[in-house]
Amino acid sequence: MKATQRDFASTARRAAKQCRVFFFCGPDEAGASAAAESLVSMLDEPGDRVEMSGARLRKDPVMLGDEARSGSLFGDARHIFVRAAGDEALDAIGNHLLGTEDACPVIVVATSATDKSRTAKLLDKRDDALVAMFWPPDLRDVTRAVRGMADAAGLRMNGDIAERIARGAGLDVRLAQSEVTKLALYLDASPDAPQTAGADALAAIGAATEEDGFMPVVNAVLAGERGRLAGEIARMRDLALNPVGLLLAFERRAAQLAQLAAKLGRGGNIRQLLEQEKRARRIFWKDERDLEAQLKKWRGADLDRLVARLTELHRALLANSQAGEVLLAQGLTEIARKAASRR
Repeated sequence: MKATQRDFASTARRAAKQCRVFFFCGPDEAGASAAAESLVSMLDEPGDRVEMSGARLRKDPVMLGDEARSGSLFGDARHIFVRAAGDEALDAIGNHLLGTEDACPVIVVATSATDKSRTAKLLDKRDDALVAMFWPPDLRDVTRAVRGMADAAGLRMNGDIAERIARGAGLDVRLAQSEVTKLALYLDASPDAPQTAGADALAAIGAATEEDGFMPVVNAVLAGERGRLAGEIARMRDLALNPVGLLLAFERRAAQLAQLAAKLGRGGNIRQLLEQEKRARRIFWKDERDLEAQLKKWRGADLDRLVARLTELHRALLANSQAGEVLLAQGLTEIARKAASRR
């Protein structure tokens, strides 16, 4: 089975009952992760979660199948959640597919993989597997998703507030969901007792915005503005910005640049393209100048290397969360220097 973010909602419940292996991929890592969590909630008996990394499975490709079948010996419900990069889990999944009848569900979120990767091709013709591909959403998509989250939480929210949350979260649906949850708790809202979420409540919970959130750091680094870098890293520490959340904002922007670069082609006009995207509401007008500067820096192989470096940095943060701020500051300094060297 195959799905994208457009038809995932209509496919997910059937897949949850029919499939045993689920492969979530695509440049929208946040959307893939959110969909994977949603899929887990649809399983008849999700039970306990067993987490594994792709790097670990690459070293021991037999482990996945053994772990997936071991739970049945004791009768305890469980599911396995794997975070991998690219095709790290290919051999492990191939071994696991030799016998999935008595195995628990296996959910894989694969950063940097696509539905054309070897793992996806291994799975997409099988009746007991789902391959779901997620592309980065635009501002309108995330704003609509935020309003849906608000409705489910018992919040009455207008489009302006929803758009502010979407922008503040860097179009990351997981961070947006976190802000909506905080708003609901702050206002004591529920579906049975709905409350109105206004600008005052949003400010009170400290929701990240373009002025005090992730995007000033993202824009300074990707534009190679070394003069602003020290101040932005200090601000990151002063505001206690979450390192993984900030890195997700970088990954979002890199994915957006990749989409724009693909539309631009070799000899396209950057300013003309951005004007078209702005009119179609696929980019926010405040982002136009930053996107123009960044597209001039990051194209082709340079952009591919940026995506790969962000993926490496993400894995390093997850492996050593205690040193997250230091690792992130070092990685962002390296990226800013490379951006500054490009004319």
